[in-house]
Amino acid sequence: MAMQIALQDRAFDLRLMRLGQIILSEASVSRAAARTGQSQPAVSLALRKLRDITGDPLLVRSGAHLVPTDRGTELLATLNRVLDDLDRVLDPREEFEPATADRPIKIVASNCFGLFLLPRIVELIRTAAPNVTVDFLRMPEEAALMPSLESGTVDLVIGNWPVPPASLRFAPLFDNEIACMVRPGHPFARRKALTLDEYLALDHLSPTPQASAHVSPIDGRLEQLGLKRRIRVSVPEFSVVPYVLAANDLVFTSGRSFIEHLASIFPFAVLEAPPELGAMRFYMLWHERSHRGGHGRWLRALVRRAAREMEALKPAATPAERRAYILEPQ
Repeated sequence: MAMQIALQDRAFDLRLMRLGQIILSEASVSRAAARTGQSQPAVSLALRKLRDITGDPLLVRSGAHLVPTDRGTELLATLNRVLDDLDRVLDPREEFEPATADRPIKIVASNCFGLFLLPRIVELIRTAAPNVTVDFLRMPEEAALMPSLESGTVDLVIGNWPVPPASLRFAPLFDNEIACMVRPGHPFARRKALTLDEYLALDHLSPTPQASAHVSPIDGRLEQLGLKRRIRVSVPEFSVVPYVLAANDLVFTSGRSFIEHLASIFPFAVLEAPPELGAMRFYMLWHERSHRGGHGRWLRALVRRAAREMEALKPAATPAERRAYILEPQ
């Protein structure tokens, strides 16, 4: 049975619930502080209060990072559900009928999961709202993102930055383990894993140039650790990655599902990434202007459903099962 939040405990107020949601989503006091604009001591105090209320540590250390306990994971799921319900109850209702809607949908999305997540989103939208057109847009520079959301030019962002912009609404979608990939002739091709020192000593291929490292889930994490990898080549599209990698002794790093999909098509070697990199976290971002609207609520619920249904992200899924997820109707 899911944990029930003890609302009779006045210490567990709405502010603590929302802050707890961010702390557990980020699994990091420092990142939660950066997102909320609060000091780290204030966020640490909130975590301590949550631990006192639940009688559980909620976050525990695993190597260089924190991971949620079973009870922490359960609490996060409960907070997500309760806060979503509260928002729906407290917000003025706006009627939205997807079956008759014809308003275009524009979604900015990190494209390394385009093979898995976006086809299912399109399928769900086409089924529920057949008259709607859908545009998936390339991730712009961070400075251009906020004006697009403010103006309504963009409805939703699916991103994986290390720290989401604190000025936007946020909801986690899924985590994916990070892995590395090299060509068969690479000196490390027969290795099973890379240490952090080895990783930093190698030359890297990245879809994000070094100048934009802070928005990369890999380089942003290294930046938090005070480290920097050697990006020798950056490319504008993920589709170019296998062709560049096949001819060069470079390392490509991404979510394991995407890495293993490429390795099922091309003869690449897959290596465990240094554990210090943690996991790649994907989430939705949207502007306050669309938070209460029926259209925005419907779209976010649809994306949540698509993320839940991503069989490709299950660790047990084989490359063949991932291809079936892409090619077969769900």
